[in-house]
Amino acid sequence: METDNNSQFIYTSSELKIIAQKMLDLAHEAGAMQASVDVTEDHGLSTQVRLGQLETSENNREKSASITIYNHGRKGFAETSNFESGALQQTVLKARDIAKFTNPDKFSGLPKKEDLEFQPRNDLELYFPWNIGIEGAIDIAQRCEASALGTDKYIKNSEGSAVTIHHSNFFSVNSLGFEGGYKQSRHTVSVAPIATRNREMERDYWYSSERNFNNLATPEDVGSYAARRALARLGSRRISTRKSPVLFDAPIAASLLGSFVQAISGASLYKNLTFLDKSLETMVFPESICIEENPFLIGEIGSAPFDDEGVKVCPRLVVENGVVKGYFLSSYSAKRLNMHTTGNAGGSHNLRMFDNNSHAGNNLNEMFKLMGNGLFVTELMGQGVNMITGDYSRGVSGFWIQNGQISFPVYEITIAGNLKEMFQNIVSIGKDEYRRGSKTTGSVLIETMTIGGS
Repeated sequence: METDNNSQFIYTSSELKIIAQKMLDLAHEAGAMQASVDVTEDHGLSTQVRLGQLETSENNREKSASITIYNHGRKGFAETSNFESGALQQTVLKARDIAKFTNPDKFSGLPKKEDLEFQPRNDLELYFPWNIGIEGAIDIAQRCEASALGTDKYIKNSEGSAVTIHHSNFFSVNSLGFEGGYKQSRHTVSVAPIATRNREMERDYWYSSERNFNNLATPEDVGSYAARRALARLGSRRISTRKSPVLFDAPIAASLLGSFVQAISGASLYKNLTFLDKSLETMVFPESICIEENPFLIGEIGSAPFDDEGVKVCPRLVVENGVVKGYFLSSYSAKRLNMHTTGNAGGSHNLRMFDNNSHAGNNLNEMFKLMGNGLFVTELMGQGVNMITGDYSRGVSGFWIQNGQISFPVYEITIAGNLKEMFQNIVSIGKDEYRRGSKTTGSVLIETMTIGGS
Protein backbone atom coordinates (compact mmCIF):
# COMPACT_ATOMS: atom_id res chain seq x y z
CA MET A 1 0.00 0.00 0.00
CA GLU A 2 1.33 3.39 -0.98
CA THR A 3 1.47 6.27 1.44
CA ASP A 4 -0.88 9.25 1.60
CA ASN A 5 2.00 11.41 0.36
CA ASN A 6 1.54 9.80 -3.04
CA SER A 7 -2.25 10.14 -3.13
CA GLN A 8 -2.17 13.28 -5.33
CA PHE A 9 -5.05 14.95 -3.49
CA ILE A 10 -4.78 18.74 -3.58
CA TYR A 11 -6.57 19.18 -0.25
CA THR A 12 -5.74 17.37 2.96
CA SER A 13 -8.50 15.97 5.14
CA SER A 14 -7.83 18.79 7.64
CA GLU A 15 -8.35 21.39 4.90
CA LEU A 16 -11.62 19.76 3.82
CA LYS A 17 -12.76 19.86 7.43
CA ILE A 18 -11.93 23.57 7.72
CA ILE A 19 -13.95 24.32 4.57
CA ALA A 20 -16.89 22.27 5.82
CA GLN A 21 -16.88 23.94 9.23
CA LYS A 22 -16.66 27.37 7.61
CA MET A 23 -19.81 26.69 5.56
CA LEU A 24 -21.60 25.40 8.65
CA ASP A 25 -20.69 28.54 10.60
CA LEU A 26 -21.88 30.72 7.70
CA ALA A 27 -25.19 28.82 7.66
CA HIS A 28 -25.78 29.46 11.34
CA GLU A 29 -24.90 33.13 10.88
CA ALA A 30 -27.45 33.27 8.05
CA GLY A 31 -30.17 31.97 10.34
CA ALA A 32 -30.22 28.28 9.57
CA MET A 33 -31.80 26.17 12.30
CA GLN A 34 -30.02 23.01 11.11
CA ALA A 35 -27.49 22.31 8.38
CA SER A 36 -25.22 19.60 7.07
CA VAL A 37 -22.15 20.10 4.85
CA ASP A 38 -20.20 17.70 2.63
CA VAL A 39 -16.88 18.64 1.04
CA THR A 40 -15.35 16.20 -1.44
CA GLU A 41 -12.35 15.86 -3.74
CA ASP A 42 -12.17 13.11 -6.37
CA HIS A 43 -9.52 12.24 -8.90
CA GLY A 44 -8.90 9.30 -11.15
CA LEU A 45 -7.86 7.85 -14.47
CA SER A 46 -9.81 6.05 -17.20
CA THR A 47 -7.93 4.34 -20.03
CA GLN A 48 -9.24 2.14 -22.84
CA VAL A 49 -7.41 0.24 -25.57
CA ARG A 50 -8.78 -1.75 -28.50
CA LEU A 51 -6.81 -4.22 -30.57
CA GLY A 52 -3.66 -3.10 -28.82
CA GLN A 53 -4.09 0.60 -29.64
CA LEU A 54 -4.97 3.37 -27.23
CA GLU A 55 -8.49 4.65 -27.84
CA THR A 56 -9.12 6.99 -24.90
CA SER A 57 -7.30 8.08 -21.78
CA GLU A 58 -8.61 10.67 -19.40
CA ASN A 59 -7.41 12.08 -16.11
CA ASN A 60 -10.22 13.62 -14.11
CA ARG A 61 -10.30 15.76 -11.01
CA GLU A 62 -13.37 17.22 -9.33
CA LYS A 63 -14.19 18.94 -6.08
CA SER A 64 -17.43 20.09 -4.53
CA ALA A 65 -18.82 21.66 -1.39
CA SER A 66 -22.54 21.15 -0.74
CA ILE A 67 -24.82 22.31 2.03
CA THR A 68 -28.34 21.35 3.06
CA ILE A 69 -30.23 23.79 5.27
CA TYR A 70 -33.36 22.97 7.28
CA ASN A 71 -35.68 25.69 8.60
CA HIS A 72 -39.07 24.78 10.09
CA GLY A 73 -39.35 21.70 7.89
CA ARG A 74 -38.27 23.56 4.76
CA LYS A 75 -35.19 22.24 2.98
CA GLY A 76 -32.71 24.04 0.75
CA PHE A 77 -29.70 22.58 -1.04
CA ALA A 78 -26.86 24.23 -2.94
CA GLU A 79 -23.45 23.16 -4.23
CA THR A 80 -20.29 24.78 -5.56
CA SER A 81 -16.97 23.67 -7.00
CA ASN A 82 -15.34 26.93 -5.91
CA PHE A 83 -13.75 26.82 -2.46
CA GLU A 84 -13.06 30.57 -2.25
CA SER A 85 -14.68 32.32 0.72
CA GLY A 86 -17.03 34.41 -1.38
CA ALA A 87 -18.27 31.41 -3.35
CA LEU A 88 -18.84 29.41 -0.16
CA GLN A 89 -20.88 32.24 1.33
CA GLN A 90 -22.98 32.61 -1.82
CA THR A 91 -23.66 28.89 -1.81
CA VAL A 92 -24.86 29.02 1.79
CA LEU A 93 -27.14 31.97 1.06
CA LYS A 94 -28.52 30.21 -2.01
CA ALA A 95 -29.43 27.13 0.04
CA ARG A 96 -31.07 29.36 2.69
CA ASP A 97 -33.11 31.21 0.06
CA ILE A 98 -34.20 27.98 -1.65
CA ALA A 99 -35.46 26.73 1.71
CA LYS A 100 -37.76 29.76 1.95
CA PHE A 101 -39.71 28.61 -1.10
CA THR A 102 -39.96 24.86 -0.53
CA ASN A 103 -43.02 23.25 0.98
CA PRO A 104 -42.64 22.37 4.65
CA ASP A 105 -42.17 18.69 5.44
CA LYS A 106 -42.50 17.70 9.09
CA PHE A 107 -40.21 14.72 8.49
CA SER A 108 -37.39 16.84 7.08
CA GLY A 109 -34.29 17.50 9.16
CA LEU A 110 -31.13 16.00 10.55
CA PRO A 111 -31.04 12.56 12.19
CA LYS A 112 -31.50 12.31 15.93
CA LYS A 113 -28.29 13.19 17.76
CA GLU A 114 -28.19 9.83 19.55
CA ASP A 115 -28.12 8.05 16.18
CA LEU A 116 -25.00 9.83 14.95
CA GLU A 117 -21.56 8.21 14.98
CA PHE A 118 -19.26 10.38 17.10
CA GLN A 119 -16.46 7.82 17.29
CA PRO A 120 -16.13 6.43 13.75
CA ARG A 121 -13.78 3.55 13.08
CA ASN A 122 -10.62 4.28 11.11
CA ASP A 123 -9.36 0.72 10.64
CA LEU A 124 -11.48 -0.39 7.67
CA GLU A 125 -8.67 0.06 5.09
CA LEU A 126 -10.75 1.73 2.40
CA TYR A 127 -8.01 3.64 0.60
CA PHE A 128 -5.27 2.18 -1.57
CA PRO A 129 -3.88 4.80 -3.99
CA TRP A 130 -2.77 3.28 -7.29
CA ASN A 131 -0.53 5.81 -8.99
CA ILE A 132 0.46 3.86 -12.10
CA GLY A 133 0.00 6.76 -14.52
CA ILE A 134 -1.30 6.61 -18.07
CA GLU A 135 1.53 4.45 -19.39
CA GLY A 136 1.04 1.91 -16.64
CA ALA A 137 -2.72 1.80 -17.23
CA ILE A 138 -2.20 1.32 -20.99
CA ASP A 139 0.19 -1.55 -20.34
CA ILE A 140 -2.29 -3.35 -18.07
CA ALA A 141 -5.16 -2.88 -20.52
CA GLN A 142 -3.03 -4.15 -23.41
CA ARG A 143 -1.94 -7.21 -21.43
CA CYS A 144 -5.55 -7.97 -20.53
CA GLU A 145 -6.78 -7.75 -24.12
CA ALA A 146 -3.76 -9.61 -25.49
CA SER A 147 -4.49 -12.46 -23.09
CA ALA A 148 -8.07 -12.63 -24.36
CA LEU A 149 -7.02 -12.55 -28.02
CA GLY A 150 -4.38 -15.20 -27.45
CA THR A 151 -6.69 -17.67 -25.73
CA ASP A 152 -8.06 -19.29 -28.89
CA LYS A 153 -8.00 -18.87 -32.67
CA TYR A 154 -11.70 -18.05 -32.63
CA ILE A 155 -11.15 -14.92 -30.53
CA LYS A 156 -10.52 -12.59 -33.43
CA ASN A 157 -11.86 -9.26 -32.25
CA SER A 158 -12.51 -7.19 -29.17
CA GLU A 159 -14.62 -4.29 -27.98
CA GLY A 160 -11.63 -3.24 -25.93
CA SER A 161 -10.08 -3.42 -22.51
CA ALA A 162 -10.22 -0.72 -19.85
CA VAL A 163 -8.51 0.30 -16.63
CA THR A 164 -10.25 2.74 -14.32
CA ILE A 165 -8.88 4.25 -11.11
CA HIS A 166 -10.90 6.32 -8.66
CA HIS A 167 -9.68 8.04 -5.49
CA SER A 168 -11.97 10.07 -3.25
CA ASN A 169 -11.64 12.06 -0.05
CA PHE A 170 -14.51 13.74 1.80
CA PHE A 171 -15.41 15.35 5.08
CA SER A 172 -18.88 15.96 6.57
CA VAL A 173 -20.17 18.08 9.46
CA ASN A 174 -23.59 18.99 10.77
CA SER A 175 -25.28 21.22 13.35
CA LEU A 176 -25.55 18.41 15.91
CA GLY A 177 -21.78 18.12 16.24
CA PHE A 178 -21.12 15.25 13.87
CA GLU A 179 -17.87 15.40 11.95
CA GLY A 180 -16.21 12.65 9.99
CA GLY A 181 -14.71 11.65 6.68
CA TYR A 182 -12.33 9.25 5.03
CA LYS A 183 -10.41 8.47 1.87
CA GLN A 184 -11.50 5.64 -0.38
CA SER A 185 -10.47 4.03 -3.65
CA ARG A 186 -11.80 1.69 -6.31
CA HIS A 187 -9.89 0.14 -9.21
CA THR A 188 -11.20 -1.92 -12.15
CA VAL A 189 -9.73 -3.92 -15.02
CA SER A 190 -12.16 -5.13 -17.70
CA VAL A 191 -12.27 -6.58 -21.22
CA ALA A 192 -14.93 -7.57 -23.78
CA PRO A 193 -13.64 -10.10 -26.36
CA ILE A 194 -15.58 -11.30 -29.42
CA ALA A 195 -15.56 -14.94 -30.55
CA THR A 196 -16.15 -15.63 -34.24
CA ARG A 197 -16.67 -18.97 -35.95
CA ASN A 198 -17.95 -19.20 -39.51
CA ARG A 199 -20.68 -16.55 -39.59
CA GLU A 200 -21.44 -16.74 -35.89
CA MET A 201 -20.27 -14.00 -33.54
CA GLU A 202 -20.56 -13.97 -29.75
CA ARG A 203 -19.39 -11.35 -27.25
CA ASP A 204 -18.82 -11.64 -23.53
CA TYR A 205 -16.89 -9.71 -20.89
CA TRP A 206 -15.31 -9.95 -17.49
CA TYR A 207 -13.81 -7.60 -14.96
CA SER A 208 -12.09 -7.40 -11.60
CA SER A 209 -12.84 -4.53 -9.23
CA GLU A 210 -11.33 -3.87 -5.79
CA ARG A 211 -10.50 -1.08 -3.36
CA ASN A 212 -7.01 -2.55 -3.01
CA PHE A 213 -5.29 -2.85 -6.40
CA ASN A 214 -3.11 -5.62 -4.97
CA ASN A 215 -6.22 -7.82 -4.80
CA LEU A 216 -7.18 -7.41 -8.45
CA ALA A 217 -7.08 -10.51 -10.62
CA THR A 218 -4.13 -10.39 -13.01
CA PRO A 219 -4.82 -8.78 -16.39
CA GLU A 220 -4.00 -12.12 -18.01
CA ASP A 221 -6.54 -13.99 -15.89
CA VAL A 222 -9.27 -11.43 -16.57
CA GLY A 223 -8.58 -11.62 -20.30
CA SER A 224 -8.45 -15.41 -20.60
CA TYR A 225 -11.60 -15.90 -18.52
CA ALA A 226 -13.53 -13.37 -20.58
CA ALA A 227 -12.39 -15.16 -23.73
CA ARG A 228 -13.51 -18.54 -22.41
CA ARG A 229 -16.92 -17.09 -21.62
CA ALA A 230 -17.25 -15.79 -25.18
CA LEU A 231 -16.07 -19.09 -26.68
CA ALA A 232 -18.60 -21.04 -24.61
CA ARG A 233 -21.43 -19.13 -26.28
CA LEU A 234 -20.54 -20.29 -29.79
CA GLY A 235 -23.09 -22.74 -31.12
CA SER A 236 -26.00 -21.15 -29.24
CA ARG A 237 -29.46 -22.49 -30.02
CA ARG A 238 -33.01 -21.44 -29.40
CA ILE A 239 -35.27 -23.58 -27.26
CA SER A 240 -39.02 -23.93 -27.21
CA THR A 241 -41.31 -22.19 -24.72
CA ARG A 242 -41.63 -24.22 -21.53
CA LYS A 243 -41.54 -24.17 -17.75
CA SER A 244 -38.43 -25.43 -16.03
CA PRO A 245 -36.04 -24.82 -13.14
CA VAL A 246 -33.77 -21.79 -13.59
CA LEU A 247 -30.30 -21.45 -12.07
CA PHE A 248 -28.88 -17.90 -11.88
CA ASP A 249 -25.09 -17.78 -12.15
CA ALA A 250 -23.59 -16.25 -8.99
CA PRO A 251 -22.37 -12.99 -10.61
CA ILE A 252 -25.87 -12.16 -11.90
CA ALA A 253 -27.75 -13.63 -8.93
CA ALA A 254 -26.69 -10.47 -7.11
CA SER A 255 -29.38 -8.69 -9.16
CA LEU A 256 -32.04 -10.72 -7.32
CA LEU A 257 -30.57 -9.54 -4.04
CA GLY A 258 -30.61 -5.98 -5.40
CA SER A 259 -34.32 -6.27 -6.24
CA PHE A 260 -35.03 -7.47 -2.71
CA VAL A 261 -33.13 -4.52 -1.22
CA GLN A 262 -35.08 -2.08 -3.40
CA ALA A 263 -38.36 -3.68 -2.36
CA ILE A 264 -37.72 -3.19 1.37
CA SER A 265 -36.01 0.22 1.15
CA GLY A 266 -37.51 3.31 2.70
CA ALA A 267 -38.73 5.23 -0.34
CA SER A 268 -40.42 2.15 -1.83
CA LEU A 269 -42.12 1.44 1.49
CA TYR A 270 -43.46 4.87 2.40
CA LYS A 271 -44.58 5.52 -1.17
CA ASN A 272 -46.31 2.12 -1.30
CA LEU A 273 -44.36 1.20 -4.44
CA THR A 274 -43.30 -2.31 -3.48
CA PHE A 275 -44.59 -5.86 -3.63
CA LEU A 276 -43.08 -6.44 -0.17
CA ASP A 277 -45.08 -3.83 1.71
CA LYS A 278 -45.49 -4.66 5.43
CA SER A 279 -43.11 -7.61 5.09
CA LEU A 280 -41.30 -7.08 8.42
CA GLU A 281 -41.37 -10.29 10.51
CA THR A 282 -42.93 -12.21 7.63
CA MET A 283 -41.43 -15.18 5.79
CA VAL A 284 -40.35 -14.06 2.32
CA PHE A 285 -37.74 -16.77 1.63
CA PRO A 286 -37.50 -20.47 2.48
CA GLU A 287 -36.48 -21.20 6.07
CA SER A 288 -32.85 -21.93 5.19
CA ILE A 289 -32.16 -18.56 3.52
CA CYS A 290 -30.38 -15.73 5.38
CA ILE A 291 -29.17 -12.28 4.33
CA GLU A 292 -26.57 -10.48 6.43
CA GLU A 293 -25.23 -6.94 6.25
CA ASN A 294 -21.77 -6.06 7.55
CA PRO A 295 -20.38 -2.54 7.02
CA PHE A 296 -17.17 -3.38 8.90
CA LEU A 297 -15.54 -5.90 6.55
CA ILE A 298 -11.93 -4.82 6.14
CA GLY A 299 -11.11 -3.37 2.72
CA GLU A 300 -14.42 -4.23 1.05
CA ILE A 301 -16.23 -1.97 -1.41
CA GLY A 302 -19.40 -1.79 0.71
CA SER A 303 -17.65 -0.97 3.99
CA ALA A 304 -18.05 2.36 5.79
CA PRO A 305 -17.74 3.66 9.37
CA PHE A 306 -21.07 5.56 9.10
CA ASP A 307 -23.79 6.17 6.52
CA ASP A 308 -24.27 9.22 4.29
CA GLU A 309 -25.96 11.12 7.13
CA GLY A 310 -23.28 10.30 9.69
CA VAL A 311 -25.52 7.71 11.35
CA LYS A 312 -24.08 4.67 13.13
CA VAL A 313 -23.90 1.43 11.16
CA CYS A 314 -23.54 -2.11 12.49
CA PRO A 315 -23.59 -5.74 11.36
CA ARG A 316 -27.06 -7.32 11.34
CA LEU A 317 -29.20 -10.11 9.90
CA VAL A 318 -31.67 -8.57 7.47
CA VAL A 319 -33.25 -11.96 6.78
CA GLU A 320 -33.03 -14.75 9.36
CA ASN A 321 -34.31 -18.23 8.49
CA GLY A 322 -36.39 -16.77 5.67
CA VAL A 323 -37.98 -14.04 7.83
CA VAL A 324 -37.44 -10.32 7.15
CA LYS A 325 -35.91 -8.82 10.30
CA GLY A 326 -35.16 -5.30 9.09
CA TYR A 327 -35.67 -2.75 6.34
CA PHE A 328 -33.16 -0.37 4.71
CA LEU A 329 -33.99 3.07 6.10
CA SER A 330 -32.47 6.53 6.18
CA SER A 331 -33.49 8.86 8.98
CA TYR A 332 -36.05 10.55 6.69
CA SER A 333 -37.72 7.33 5.52
CA ALA A 334 -37.67 6.03 9.09
CA LYS A 335 -39.57 9.12 10.26
CA ARG A 336 -42.09 8.66 7.45
CA LEU A 337 -42.68 5.07 8.54
CA ASN A 338 -42.62 5.85 12.27
CA MET A 339 -39.64 3.56 12.62
CA HIS A 340 -35.94 3.87 13.48
CA THR A 341 -33.14 4.54 11.01
CA THR A 342 -31.09 1.48 10.06
CA GLY A 343 -28.04 3.49 8.96
CA ASN A 344 -28.72 2.98 5.25
CA ALA A 345 -28.76 6.52 3.92
CA GLY A 346 -26.79 6.03 0.72
CA GLY A 347 -27.56 2.32 0.39
CA SER A 348 -26.69 -1.07 1.82
CA HIS A 349 -23.33 -2.24 3.15
CA ASN A 350 -21.74 -5.57 2.15
CA LEU A 351 -24.76 -7.82 1.79
CA ARG A 352 -24.38 -11.59 1.69
CA MET A 353 -27.22 -13.98 0.82
CA PHE A 354 -26.59 -17.60 1.76
CA ASP A 355 -28.25 -20.94 2.43
CA ASN A 356 -27.99 -22.53 5.88
CA ASN A 357 -29.07 -25.91 4.53
CA SER A 358 -26.14 -28.26 5.01
CA HIS A 359 -27.15 -30.07 1.80
CA ALA A 360 -26.88 -26.95 -0.36
CA GLY A 361 -24.64 -27.39 -3.39
CA ASN A 362 -21.00 -26.80 -2.59
CA ASN A 363 -20.07 -25.77 -6.11
CA LEU A 364 -21.60 -25.01 -9.48
CA ASN A 365 -21.38 -28.59 -10.76
CA GLU A 366 -23.31 -29.82 -7.75
CA MET A 367 -25.94 -27.15 -8.40
CA PHE A 368 -26.25 -28.50 -11.96
CA LYS A 369 -26.83 -31.98 -10.55
CA LEU A 370 -29.39 -30.64 -8.08
CA MET A 371 -31.28 -28.96 -10.92
CA GLY A 372 -31.11 -31.98 -13.22
CA ASN A 373 -32.68 -30.45 -16.34
CA GLY A 374 -33.17 -26.71 -16.68
CA LEU A 375 -31.81 -23.34 -17.71
CA PHE A 376 -28.52 -21.94 -16.42
CA VAL A 377 -28.63 -18.15 -16.89
CA THR A 378 -25.30 -16.32 -17.35
CA GLU A 379 -26.47 -12.99 -18.77
CA LEU A 380 -29.51 -10.77 -18.16
CA MET A 381 -30.80 -8.20 -20.63
CA GLY A 382 -33.41 -5.48 -20.31
CA GLN A 383 -35.06 -3.99 -17.24
CA GLY A 384 -38.33 -5.93 -17.03
CA VAL A 385 -38.90 -5.79 -13.28
CA ASN A 386 -42.07 -4.22 -11.86
CA MET A 387 -41.29 -3.38 -8.24
CA ILE A 388 -44.93 -2.64 -7.43
CA THR A 389 -46.30 -6.03 -8.48
CA GLY A 390 -43.08 -8.07 -8.43
CA ASP A 391 -43.61 -9.18 -12.03
CA TYR A 392 -40.30 -10.24 -13.54
CA SER A 393 -39.44 -10.64 -17.24
CA ARG A 394 -35.90 -10.46 -18.60
CA GLY A 395 -34.11 -11.38 -21.77
CA VAL A 396 -31.38 -13.92 -21.02
CA SER A 397 -28.71 -16.12 -22.48
CA GLY A 398 -26.95 -19.06 -20.92
CA PHE A 399 -26.88 -22.86 -21.17
CA TRP A 400 -29.33 -25.73 -21.18
CA ILE A 401 -28.52 -28.27 -18.49
CA GLN A 402 -29.41 -31.89 -19.23
CA ASN A 403 -28.99 -34.64 -16.65
CA GLY A 404 -26.90 -32.36 -14.45
CA GLN A 405 -24.42 -31.32 -17.15
CA ILE A 406 -24.07 -28.45 -19.62
CA SER A 407 -25.63 -29.62 -22.89
CA PHE A 408 -25.51 -26.55 -25.19
CA PRO A 409 -25.61 -22.73 -25.10
CA VAL A 410 -28.94 -20.94 -25.62
CA TYR A 411 -29.88 -17.44 -26.74
CA GLU A 412 -32.83 -15.22 -27.75
CA ILE A 413 -35.04 -16.36 -24.89
CA THR A 414 -36.81 -14.73 -21.96
CA ILE A 415 -37.60 -15.85 -18.45
CA ALA A 416 -40.69 -14.70 -16.57
CA GLY A 417 -42.11 -15.03 -13.09
CA ASN A 418 -42.96 -13.01 -10.01
CA LEU A 419 -40.23 -12.00 -7.56
CA LYS A 420 -42.34 -12.80 -4.52
CA GLU A 421 -42.91 -16.34 -5.80
CA MET A 422 -39.31 -16.61 -7.00
CA PHE A 423 -37.99 -15.75 -3.54
CA GLN A 424 -40.35 -18.28 -1.93
CA ASN A 425 -39.36 -20.95 -4.44
CA ILE A 426 -35.60 -20.79 -4.02
CA VAL A 427 -34.47 -24.41 -3.91
CA SER A 428 -30.87 -23.70 -2.94
CA ILE A 429 -28.08 -21.13 -2.94
CA GLY A 430 -24.71 -22.59 -3.86
CA LYS A 431 -21.44 -22.17 -2.05
CA ASP A 432 -19.87 -20.84 -5.28
CA GLU A 433 -20.04 -17.33 -3.84
CA TYR A 434 -19.11 -14.30 -5.92
CA ARG A 435 -19.02 -10.62 -4.92
CA ARG A 436 -20.55 -8.19 -7.39
CA GLY A 437 -20.02 -4.67 -6.05
CA SER A 438 -21.16 -4.76 -2.42
CA LYS A 439 -23.38 -7.84 -2.82
CA THR A 440 -22.27 -11.45 -2.41
CA THR A 441 -24.19 -14.61 -3.23
CA GLY A 442 -23.73 -18.04 -4.71
CA SER A 443 -25.70 -19.32 -7.68
CA VAL A 444 -29.46 -19.28 -6.99
CA LEU A 445 -31.74 -22.12 -8.09
CA ILE A 446 -35.42 -21.27 -8.61
CA GLU A 447 -37.83 -24.22 -8.63
CA THR A 448 -39.66 -23.18 -11.81
CA MET A 449 -40.07 -20.23 -14.16
CA THR A 450 -41.62 -19.66 -17.56
CA ILE A 451 -39.12 -19.70 -20.43
CA GLY A 452 -40.16 -17.89 -23.58
CA GLY A 453 -38.46 -19.40 -26.61
CA SER A 454 -39.22 -20.16 -30.24
